[in-house]
Formats: sequence, structure tokens, C-alpha cells
Amino acid sequence: MTRPAGDTPNRQASDGTGPDASPWHALPVDTVFEHFGTGPDGLSGETARDRLDQYGANRLEDRLRMRWPVLLARQFQDVLILILVVAVAISLAIGERVDAAAIAAIILLNAALGFAQEWRAERALDALRRMLTPTCTVVRDGQSREVSRWDLVPGDLVCLKRGDRTPADLRLVDTVELKADEAALTGEAMPVRKHPDATAQDSPLAARSGMSWMGTDIVGGQGRGIVVATGMATEFGRIAAMAGTAGSRWTPLQRKLARLGRRLALLAIGVSVLIAAAGWVAGRPMDEMALTAISLAVAVVPEGLPAVVTIVLALGAAAMVRHNALVRRLQATETLGAATVVCTDKTGTLTRGEMTVTDIWLPAGPVSVDGAGDRPHGHFHEDGHVIEAGHRPDMVAALEAGALCNHARLEREDGRWRVTGEPTEAALQIAAAKAGVDRGRPAVLAEFPFDSDRKRMSMVFEAGDGQRLVMKGAPEVVLDRATHILEDGTVRPIVDADRHGTLAAYHAMAARGLRTLAVARRDLPAGPAPADADAAEQGLTLLGIFGISDPPRAEARHAVDTARAAGIQVIMITGDAAPTAAAIAEQLDLPSALVLARADFADLSDADLARKLKAGAVLARATPEDKMRIVRLLQAEGEIVAMTGDGVNDAPALKQADIGIAMGVRGTDVAKSAADIVLLDDNFASIIAAIREGRRQFANIQKFVRYLLSSNIGEVLAVAIALIAGGPMILLPVQILWMNLVTDGFSALALGMEKGEPDLMDHPPRAPDAGILDRSAMLIVGALGGYLALGALGLFAVYLATPDLAARAQTVAFTAMIVMEKFNVMNFRALHEPVIRLGLLSNRLLLTAVAATLGLQVLAIYAPFLQPVLRTVPLTLTDWGLILAVSAPIFLVPEAVKEVVWRRRRHRHSGFVP
Repeated sequence: MTRPAGDTPNRQASDGTGPDASPWHALPVDTVFEHFGTGPDGLSGETARDRLDQYGANRLEDRLRMRWPVLLARQFQDVLILILVVAVAISLAIGERVDAAAIAAIILLNAALGFAQEWRAERALDALRRMLTPTCTVVRDGQSREVSRWDLVPGDLVCLKRGDRTPADLRLVDTVELKADEAALTGEAMPVRKHPDATAQDSPLAARSGMSWMGTDIVGGQGRGIVVATGMATEFGRIAAMAGTAGSRWTPLQRKLARLGRRLALLAIGVSVLIAAAGWVAGRPMDEMALTAISLAVAVVPEGLPAVVTIVLALGAAAMVRHNALVRRLQATETLGAATVVCTDKTGTLTRGEMTVTDIWLPAGPVSVDGAGDRPHGHFHEDGHVIEAGHRPDMVAALEAGALCNHARLEREDGRWRVTGEPTEAALQIAAAKAGVDRGRPAVLAEFPFDSDRKRMSMVFEAGDGQRLVMKGAPEVVLDRATHILEDGTVRPIVDADRHGTLAAYHAMAARGLRTLAVARRDLPAGPAPADADAAEQGLTLLGIFGISDPPRAEARHAVDTARAAGIQVIMITGDAAPTAAAIAEQLDLPSALVLARADFADLSDADLARKLKAGAVLARATPEDKMRIVRLLQAEGEIVAMTGDGVNDAPALKQADIGIAMGVRGTDVAKSAADIVLLDDNFASIIAAIREGRRQFANIQKFVRYLLSSNIGEVLAVAIALIAGGPMILLPVQILWMNLVTDGFSALALGMEKGEPDLMDHPPRAPDAGILDRSAMLIVGALGGYLALGALGLFAVYLATPDLAARAQTVAFTAMIVMEKFNVMNFRALHEPVIRLGLLSNRLLLTAVAATLGLQVLAIYAPFLQPVLRTVPLTLTDWGLILAVSAPIFLVPEAVKEVVWRRRRHRHSGFVP
């Protein structure tokens, strides 16, 4: 027998069995089964494991993943590092070998630290990429099971359904109304109908209807296929290999900081040239002034801001996983903090998504159901009495219909019940099992799948000498297509009173917050299966309506309240009926008085609908197209919109939204691929937690940028004023580099890890175009930088004026600048709160960074091997006392001001203003 396709992606294509070499589309299904040594029961688990070892993982080459040599080389590509290399060359040229060695050592140390930090961030992103690996359903050992797509091997039998993304190149073996969107591969705009028939060997890719290609989306029906190629041997992999990579994109915030860096670089050049010229005019050596100019240029610019932001965003994305929000694009982490509107689904997001049939309305009288929703144990009640299911054949007929028109599976495994499939369908299966209904599913002849426009689903089965169509769907939709009704086991024509009674029962269930599904059936004559849904889905016999409980999540109301306090509007959009939406909205303290069914809002003008949305409308029976319209309307009003979705048709709205959020549990592959964030628990509270995390990250980026700028301004002012005053150099070039490239980086990164302030969600969202630095921030940065300069200059002047202290003047000023900067970093732990309110010890990483920085400075002062490099001399306890006395006010004064403002704000919120 021919061996299966390739053991690596390349070998799959080169051994004569890859997608280019074997005409899988032209071969009969039995031949393909034989070739891969498989069949309707799939591979055995042992064979699959052996083939995985032999053929490798089913994954494309990750060209965006940063290899460590590239990451290390990148540390030396920054313009400022290249400037420092020039400084090394100048130092060697003028014979300053110690300075040259010191600057070179600082460059290497900075590269090592940068590499370590970025490597950590890259590992965090790699962990996220691994978490994003989706699963698929395969048949192995005759059982359906979920496996990672990476574990697929040639010969696996894969099950496809609407919403899946095809995990490998498949030769289809059976299909039911299967349609695929192949635009990403072939450019074909319309979905392609698939079938298992062989096609001509020379047919083009787009015409090979017996194949489903890796990366294409299943938009209708269901089917199964044999894996014929994986990884880079697939058609998608072949194109990826030719296309290479376009590289990763910077986030908007990174681009803003890059622009800030360029402006500061121009400023640095101007300032450095002026100071160097002033020093030279004052009679200082040109070589000394050249090194000073280079050092000042480095001091003005906060080095590698975009890289630091990448690290913070990457580590923040890893932190979001702890809140059950998996970030697919780094841009989402910064945009989240600016979200002003969250448009959310109801089912499974605001509610628990644990569906349980509790009520069955039947024309002959209602029945209630008890028992849990995850196991087939419970009783049926009529008029308060337990009844046997067999006493109500009309109920059994409704339960049979719900179980037949269904893709969920209920199985007993290792002594425990396991249900797989969509939650609503699973609830119907369990209800049928509680009644002992064994559907003994006949062969499916045709299927007309559910979608948000049809709001119904039908399946056609063999039934005796003919066929039977079974439908489930929205009650008003099913009722509209019904001409008969089943009552007490008798089918009779439906009359207006029946319609009114049915609608009244449906609305009563919905008003209690129950989801509602009607079931109906129609007998058809023998012959070809119907192909026209509209023609087949007429003349139905209404069987009953199921009321399905799905209570709100316990944490949802608190999350809604938190969003409201944060100035974020929550708009509930659901496909359920208006009464159901109103009942759930009321329980969640959403504006239940303004519930609009699609019939109420579809014909509204954009201006009128925008006003309704602004007032907090809840939208019922909404379609994915409505979601797209709502996103665009809100964006036109200047809102930053987060939109949730789980279905195939939700993908356009998820892409259009500023933040697309897909459901990780019940969401389709298509929705997840279109989203920026995937919720691992489908929980609305996780969205609000992720928004808080996004606000925290943006605030922390503001903190470390402002800290770095205030420190650098202080250094530049100190050097400039000393030169203009005609005094000696207060800071040597190598000392400036030591401060900027060694000591400041630790503290800045630690600020990026600061926990959020307690009132983080008590403020309205920031403006989407808000910068890192506004006018007030610049004033604060300038004031703090000014104090740093004056403090260091004051000590420098005092020591120079005292003959016994003059030798230590430069070391004292150098050390004072670093100690003041470490006091100053505490100011930026919180932009509004006093640090004491956060807890002085709450950011242990920052305390470690400060301790490490001060430890390095002690080494710089007292270690004999560093003294000649950094031109330092030992300091006395008195020197340290003076340094601390000058340094403390830069923290104590701002802290006192924040304390006063904080107390006044609290009094104002409590209604008392002193």
C-alpha cells in the first residue's frame, strides 16, 4: 500500500503524494481511504501518534516569531546605540581608553538587559500563540473527539460544520448542504457548494468541489473529509511559503512614541550642538565637548520607547489571560482602555449559557420539567403532578422533533454523561432523554441550516415509505409556516384562536426570561430530497414550544454597574425575543423600558436609531447585519466600540468594531479569527476586567514615559546650566550614560508592571487621540526635572565652594541625581492617588529595581575597579545625609499635594466640601 503523505511539510510535497503531486480531487473516496489506511472509523489513536512523530505538526512556519539571534542583533540597531559606537571611536582616537571601555561596557550591558526583557516578552507572546491554537473534531477509533489542529495527520477523518475553519487540506467523503468561503485562497467571492464527488484531474483549484482547503471557512451545512496534506504541504502553506512575511506591525501607541522619540532626537541634536559650541567658546577641549554632546543627546531621548511599550503590552497581554481574555492583536490592549461602548450578546455572555428545558407548551396543555440541565434525570409535571412521558404522546412528539432536528450528542463516558454541541440543542437532547425518547436517528436526506436571517432550521429524514421534515426555530417564524396543529394526538387545521393562544404562551414564557423554540413537522412523499427550503418548509404541523432557562450570571450585574461607573455604555444585542430580552435586562439593571425588536428599529433612520442607542436601547431579534450597522452608527458618533460575536456572520461586525471580542467557548473559528480578543469563558465580566487591564497598561506607559522624561530633563538642565555658568563639568559623559542606560531602565520597566489604582474604573474613558503627554503632564515633568537639576547643582556648588569637599563635588552631584531619580520614580507609581494609599510595598518589582540601582551606584562609588571608569571617589556618611536631605522633598512635596487633592475629592464625592 502507498505510504501516507509526507513526514514533513516538504516531504509531503516531494514524495509524490503532496497536494501538487496527487490528484486527490479526481480519486474516488474509497481509493483515498485505501491510500491512507483509514476508513469511516478513522485512524486508531496509536496510528495517529506514530504519524504525528513521522510527519510533524500540522502548522505553518511561524515567520513572525523572533529568533534569538535576530532579537540580539536588534539591540544594536537603535540610532542612539550607533551614536554611542561613534563615541567609543572618538574616545579611542583621543586616547581615552578607559572612557572607551566604559562606554563599550555600557553598550553591552544595555544590550544584555534589552535582550533579556524582549526575550521574556517574546516568550509571553509565544505562550499566547500556543493558547490560540484551535481544536477540531476528528473520528479516531470510531469515536468523535476534539484534538488540537497541530495534531492532525494525513489519514485523519475530520468533521466539519458551519462556523469551522478547515484545519488541513481535506478530501471530502460525505456532505450535507456543505458550503465553504474560499475567498482567502481562490478569490471566489461567493460561497462554494461542496460534495464528495470526484472532479476532473485538470480542474482548477476553485472548481475542485470535492476538496476543502486549509484556512477556508465553512459557512453552511456539515460534512467529513480525509486529511490529505498538512502544514506547509497544503495549498495555503504553499502560498505562505511563496509570500514570505510582511513583518509585524507597530501598534498606534508605538507609532506615537516613535514620533515623540524622533522629535526628542531633533531637540537633542539641537541642544547638544548648542551646549558643545558654548563649551568650546568658553575654552573647553573640543574632544571633551564632543563626548558631552553625544552623552547629552542620549540623555534627552528616552531610549527604545517603542521596545519598552512592546514589552509592557506583551506582558500585559499575558496578564489578561488571567482575566480570561486572550489577546490576538497587541493593538487591542491599548484600545481597550479607551472603550466607550460595549455591545454585548445576551446568551452565554450576560447569562450563564447553561440551557435547561423547564417548560413545554402544548396545544392540549403545558408541561413543566425539573432536573439538571447536564444529565438526563428529571420528571415531567402537569397541573402540579408528576406524569409519565408516555401519558402525553403530544409531548413525546415534540421532544422527538427537538431531538431529531439537532446536531448535539449525549453520550455516557466513564460512567458520566457528556453532552457535546450547541447549548440550546444540547438542552433539547437532554429533555428528550429525560422522557426516555430514543430518536434512533434515521438517515438525513437534506438539511436547511439555521442562520440569523431564517431563524429556523429543518432536516429531512426517511420515514416509512416517505420522508419527514422536522423544523425548530423562533415561534413566530414557525407559526407563520404552520397550517395544522397537533392536539391530543390528533392533527387538525390551525385556526386564529390557536395562533393567538400560541403567541400568548410564547410571550408569557419570554416575559419570564426563557428562551423559546417552537417545533413542527411535515410529511413528504417518497422521491428525491427537497432542495428548495422555502417550498419544503410550508404546510407544517405545529407540535409545541420549548421554554429554556438561561439565568443571568451572578457577576454580570456587578460588571454592568462597574462599566456604568467607568463611563462605559452597555448595549445588549440579542437574537432572542423582545420579552426575553426585557426580562434579562431588568435583572441586570439595563434599561428594560427601551427594548426594541427588529421590526421596531430596522426601518428607523440612522439618526433616530443613533438617538435610541444613546438612550440605552436593548435590541432584540437582531441580525449580524444589524450589528454592523450599529457599530458604524456608534463610530460615527465618535464612540470607541467593543462588539461581541460568536457566529460566522458576526465576523464583519467584529472586524469593523474598534475591539472585536469573540466567544472562546461557543464561538466559531471564523469569529475568533476576525476578533482582536477571545474570551476564554464567554463571560461579560471578563470584558470589563479586560478593559480595566487595558486602562492599567496605558496608565503605566504614561507613568514610565513621564518618569524617564523628567529624569532626562533634569540631567540636561544640570549640564547646560553648569556649562553656561562657566563652572566645571557637573556630570561626565560616562556618568550620564550610566544613569540613562543602566539605572533608569530597571525602574521604568518596573513602573510598567504597577498595579492599577483603586479608582481606575471611576473615571470616564480617555479620548482615543489622547497622548502620553498633555499640558499638565508637561508642566509636572518640567517642574520635577527642574528640581532634579537645581538639587544636583546646589550640592555641586556647595562642595566646590568648600576646599575640603571639592574633590567629592562631582561624585556627590552624580550620586544625588540618581538618588533623587529613585525618589522621583515613586511619584509616578500613581498619577492621582497618594502612594501611601496604594501601599508602599505593593510593587515589589519596583522596590527591587530601586534597590538594585542604588546597589550599582554604591559599587560605582566604592568598588576600586569602577572608580577609575566612572571617575568617582568614596563618599562619607555626611555626604549621604546631605544627598538624602536634598532628595526627599522631590517625593514628599508631590505626595503631600496628592494627599490633599485626594482628600478633597473624597469629601466632594461624599457631599461634604471643607
